[in-house]
Amino acid sequence: MSLALARKYRPATFDDLIGQEAVSQTLSLALDSDRLSHAYLFSGLRGSGKTSTARIFAKALLCEKGTTSKPCGVCSHCVMASESRHMDIIEMDAASNRKIDDIRELIEHTKYKPSTARYKIFIIDEVHMLTKEAFNALLKTLEEPPAFVKFILATTDPLKLPATILSRTQHFRFRKIAQPVVARHLGHILNLEGVEYEQNALDIIARSGAGSVRDSLTLLDQAIVYSKNFINIETVTKMLGIIEPSLLEALLDDIMLKDERKILEFINLAAEFEAEMVIDELMLYLKDMLLSGSHKLAPMIIERFFRVLAESKSLLSMGTDGEFVLSLTLFKMMEALHIKDIDSMIRSLERELSGVKVKEVLAPTVISKPVIEREAEPETHNEVVEEESVNEEPMIEEPIVEVQEIIKPLDAGAKLFEKLEEKLYDRNYDLGECFKESIVYNSFENHRLTWESSANEEQKTLLKNNWGLIRMMVQEIFGFETKIKNIPKELPSGVETSKEVSEEITNQVSNEVMCEEPVSMIEDEVLGIDEPLGDEAPMKSSCVAPSDDGVEAAKEKDERTILDEPMVAKALELFAPTKVRVKRKN
Repeated sequence: MSLALARKYRPATFDDLIGQEAVSQTLSLALDSDRLSHAYLFSGLRGSGKTSTARIFAKALLCEKGTTSKPCGVCSHCVMASESRHMDIIEMDAASNRKIDDIRELIEHTKYKPSTARYKIFIIDEVHMLTKEAFNALLKTLEEPPAFVKFILATTDPLKLPATILSRTQHFRFRKIAQPVVARHLGHILNLEGVEYEQNALDIIARSGAGSVRDSLTLLDQAIVYSKNFINIETVTKMLGIIEPSLLEALLDDIMLKDERKILEFINLAAEFEAEMVIDELMLYLKDMLLSGSHKLAPMIIERFFRVLAESKSLLSMGTDGEFVLSLTLFKMMEALHIKDIDSMIRSLERELSGVKVKEVLAPTVISKPVIEREAEPETHNEVVEEESVNEEPMIEEPIVEVQEIIKPLDAGAKLFEKLEEKLYDRNYDLGECFKESIVYNSFENHRLTWESSANEEQKTLLKNNWGLIRMMVQEIFGFETKIKNIPKELPSGVETSKEVSEEITNQVSNEVMCEEPVSMIEDEVLGIDEPLGDEAPMKSSCVAPSDDGVEAAKEKDERTILDEPMVAKALELFAPTKVRVKRKN
């Protein structure tokens, strides 16, 4: 009767353990130096060697040669331990014996000495399945057992164990066994079995085992039968129902070349496979490509591909059509290659925005006459092709005056001014639109904000009514010490289109800009001029009291007309109170 490979090649000594060197070395030193604990806890992935290590450790404790890391294997205790029939080695499956009555029975056995051996050893597998009451019943015995009792606990989920159990045991953590180590172990077993194989096929089996030797040996048993004693990539991929790595390699090449026709052919070919499996295999292939140091794909491209594949996994979890999700994923991977071009465009745009290019061109005056073109002879690039009219009279052309590009970089004040416009838009759209059309930024230096205004009467009224809000936002953005300087810029109503008139208007506007206008259109504020102090200083007109030539004596307002004042009216409009009470100051 043949045994499964996982049972036939179960480790018999510490030297036979693979991938758990730290655990085997620690236990061997403890046995050789006779520094033993009364309770051990083995935790780790399934098939990582927990139960095998527990049996090897139990055999080492009971060997007739004494506690040693290298049991003889021929004495009666070693033989009975190897055949799992030793009376003093009691194995219990906590998954099926998890109640408090089972633990009470186990505790009752601890009261009696071993029948023939040196110790009585209790191996409790899947200990995390015990109930809370069973754990509580085990605590006292686990902490202070008789000198001849040893406990070995094994679990795949140590986080489910109470802290009181963890504190009473020596905890050994079994690692997931690396894929190359498992592949070498599988090759060693196939050599002993006399089965031919391809190393790449064993790598696929080891990868499918996900770090578990037992799972890998189970797949190897299946592969030996399916492949008729010759294990290769084709038979393994068909047996496991996965796609061949060569097809994935060709698929990535087609994605990089953006060959939609071949990608569609792959989608039709992959219809017989599960979409989730194909996506998982793509992830594993990209991982191997990254870790192998291949320069075929840049790490940034691999990262983008991984994001697309991860998003497709969430789509599959929603129960959608797998074939459609796979098709969408592959085309999104192809589109992900365009992101690099977009990044470069963003960087170039940022460089261009560091300065604003202004190009002024005066259009020529065109004389409307029927003209025909005469074929030009080959001439230099800078020469102009002559044109003739029907009557062979030359057309009169106005010279084209082109002004060289002027680059005006955006200073800090201009950027803050743009922020001011945005905040005004957010607060009041009409105000923001009026401010943007009528106010133009000039400069900002020494806490003085200078702008040019071309507001009409309606815009002036709107700006005056909201001047408090504008000034508050100016001080918030530019600083509380900021003063505002306005430069009126009003064009005459009738503007002629002739070149002479245009030049005259340009000179007039230039003269107005150069002129220092001390009075603001919005607020009567004189900048840089010391005002008289003391009692004789006149009170400036405000938005509450009407002005009288810009000066008004401080006097109390009539409470009957106070609600008609501009600022009070604006406050009532903003807050919309249900009741207003005017109280005379005593």
